[in-house]
Amino acid sequence: MLYLVRMDVNLPANLPEDRATAIKAEEKAYSQGVQRDGRWPHLWRVVGQYANYSIFDVESNDELHELLQSLPLFPYMDVQVTALAKHPSSIS
Repeated sequence: MLYLVRMDVNLPANLPEDRATAIKAEEKAYSQGVQRDGRWPHLWRVVGQYANYSIFDVESNDELHELLQSLPLFPYMDVQVTALAKHPSSIS
């Protein structure tokens, strides 16, 4: 199942810089692992914002939910999920 996911990150201003740096490093390592295993085939930054649009290819809603909740930055994110279906006019 394919999903379009927008993630907006809102780190608190009072989060210590060393903790923010550590969380970002954990996030990068985790997200790159999910990309390598094929469940996160596309990741795009939103210009000028601490946000991204991503495509996830997972087996179920529950798998996506677990994956997103496992992101180290998840507690600081606003997440919007859109399930995708093949368009009848698509040639791919």
